[in-house]
This record gives sequence, structure tokens and C-alpha cells, in this order.
Amino acid sequence: MTFTDIASRTYNHNFRLDPIVRSLLDTDFYKLLMLQMIRRLHPETQVTFSLINRSKSVRLAEVIDEAELRAQLDHARSLRFAKKELIWLAGNSFYGKTQMFAPDFLAWLAEFQLPEYELERRDGQFVLHFHGPWTHTTMWEIPALTIVNELRSRAAMRGRDRFALDVLYARAKAKLWDKVERLRTLPDLVLSDFGTRRRHGFLWQRWCVEALKEGLGHRFIGTSNVLLAMDADLEAIGTNAHELPMVEAALSPDDASLADAPYRVLEQWRAHYGGNLLIALPDAFGTTSFLARAPDWVGDWTGFRPDSAPPIPGGEQIIRWWQAHGRDPREKLLIFSDGMDVESIEATYRHFNGRVRMSFGWGTNLTNDFRGCDPEGEAGLEPISLVCKVVAANGRPAVKLSDNPAKATGEPAEIERYLRVFGSEGRTEHAVQV
Repeated sequence: MTFTDIASRTYNHNFRLDPIVRSLLDTDFYKLLMLQMIRRLHPETQVTFSLINRSKSVRLAEVIDEAELRAQLDHARSLRFAKKELIWLAGNSFYGKTQMFAPDFLAWLAEFQLPEYELERRDGQFVLHFHGPWTHTTMWEIPALTIVNELRSRAAMRGRDRFALDVLYARAKAKLWDKVERLRTLPDLVLSDFGTRRRHGFLWQRWCVEALKEGLGHRFIGTSNVLLAMDADLEAIGTNAHELPMVEAALSPDDASLADAPYRVLEQWRAHYGGNLLIALPDAFGTTSFLARAPDWVGDWTGFRPDSAPPIPGGEQIIRWWQAHGRDPREKLLIFSDGMDVESIEATYRHFNGRVRMSFGWGTNLTNDFRGCDPEGEAGLEPISLVCKVVAANGRPAVKLSDNPAKATGEPAEIERYLRVFGSEGRTEHAVQV
């Protein structure tokens, strides 16, 4: 892959529009896996996604120009899947499976277009909503996040001279390489890039992926970014996300159906996918509740991705559940991906090594860690916790409880209802950094 001089490219943002998203394949792999299932099971379901800035002290609408944001969102709406991208999706193998995507799905993708959006400013923040069929609004999540994050990065660097930008990126490269050298000392490490949604920018994510590929060799197993996987000849990594149980729960007609929603989603998933794609995400409504009610057959799945509990306590809780259900944890997989950085990767690896199979998804702290690198101070380059979540399905409010109450989303009355159904045991609040 040919490297771009990122500092020069950053300095030369003088085009009428320098698009942040240049391909609909510039998204996370699980979006396509979920989309194929959503299209089959929920072709008419109407779902709203909304941008949520958890870092409320960062007033995005005072940093990012609204006209620039609209121009980038409009450009994303103009994109279509390219023929070569669809051929690659059709002909490549994913997770050891050929023809992961059905011909009728790929034919449908050929006509796909992102739907319209609603944008306004309110109290220093952008209020950004995506209404429409779930089959379409789901695909806004990743481009919306990448656009807002990169516009914030561009705003922070606007006016910097070429030399200052060169120093900034040199320091960031050295910082990342120091992390890579530490991770090289973990002999059985398995790691992938999960950094698309809150990256500093596409070119920087591409550099980070190449650095991991060079520095970690076979221990770097791939990237969640489908475009980068195609361009860099890497595995596309990803399974499923919280939106599946959130929508299934929102559509539930009563509390009994609500309580069963997380397991209905798993049954739907295993009807479509198998093998290493059988990874359960247990924390949408609390891991403790999920494990207490989980059917025994969940123990036959390949593994779990604990996403909002601290990694070591969360992993231990799942290991105890496997043991109680007669499964050998050494044959199972835990994927750790919540706010991981080199220190937490090292600590988690050393704690569980030899007791369970592990994989790490390295996200924001891989692709957007410029802390301490800016010659002029942080000046808006520190990462923030920005998400784009389901807020309604067929007009019914959607909720995510999470193992960390600071990550909960939804209307207060609905959150209280979900807590009555699922309970609050095991939920511990801690600061959300990214």
C-alpha cells in the first residue's frame, strides 16, 4: 500500500470538498452481516438512529461548521457501492466461509443509498437523526460518526503550519509504535483494529492498520473496516452489535416478550451464521441478567464479547457461567473491545492467558490517540465518547441499559421499565472516556 503524507494532506484541505467518506464500504463489517439479516427479517421495520455526545463538555456545534457537516453528510448520500466492491464481497471468504453474502442481497446493495437526515443545533450540540427503514438507517451509524469525528479533528488543526502538523503526526506515529513494541512481547496475542467509528481520520486509521500489520505480523488478524480489509488484503472482522437486541426489545408487546428478546435475537443470528460468528454480546440489558436467564445452548456458542463491564471482572463472570454449564473455558473465546489500550490489553492478557482463548478489538485508543502529541497543546484532539444509537423502532422507544449506567440510553421511564424487567444487579458506573 502506498503511504500518503498525512501532514501535507491535512495542510492542503483547500478543495471545495475533501470527502471524509469516499466509499460505502468504509464501514464496520458487522454492519453488513447485520444488514443481511435485517433485510430478511425486518424489511418494513422503521428505526430511528440519533447521534449522542456523551462528552457533553465538548460543544460540537461550536467547533464544527454546520455547512461543512451538511456537505459531508450530503456527499455520503451520493455514494453507491462500486462494482469492484460488490465483486469482492461476492468472491471473498469471510470467517472461513465463501459466499457469506447472498446474491440477492448483493444485488440489493448495488442500488443502496443512505436515506435523508435531520440536523439542527441545540445548546451547543448537533441534534442529528436518521429516520426510515431499518435496512437503511442502520448504515448511517458508522459514516455519521466518522464524519463528525474527523470534522472535529480538522477544526482543531485548521491554521496549523506544515511543520507543526509534521511534528504532530511524527509524535503520534512514535507513540503508536511504542505501544506496538510493548504488545509484541505478548506471544499469543490476537488483536484486530476496531477503530473506525471514532478515528482521527481515514488516512490515519490506514497508517495505524499498516503499522499493526508490520509490527505484529500474524498476531494482527484484521480490521473491522471493510474498505481497509479489501485494500490491505486483511480479514474483515466483526459479528453483531447492540442494535439487534435493542430493536427486538422495543418491538416486544409485553414484559415477558421483552425479557426473552435477547435470546430471540441469538436464535435469529444462529439461523443465519455459524462458527466464529457465534459471538454473544451479553450486556445490552446487563450481563448478570443475561447470564441468569440464558438457555444452555448459548454455552455451545464460540464465545462472548463483554463490552461495557471492566474486562477482567466481566471475563471472570462469563468463565464462571461456562464452568457452571459444563463448558471448558479453554475451548471458548472472549473478545475484549471496550476502551482497550495497551495497558488494559496487557493486564487482561496476562490475567486470562492459558485459561481462555482471547482476542482484542483495539478501537479509539488505536486510531485517535493524540494525547501528548500536539506541539500547541491538546486543542481539541483528545478523543470523545460519541455514539449513534437506536432510539426508536416502529415508533416505540428503544433502550440500552449496559453494564455501565453511564452508557445507558433511552427515555427515563422506559429505562425504569427495563430495570424492572431485567434488574440492576451487576451494573457498576464508571467514567466513560471513549
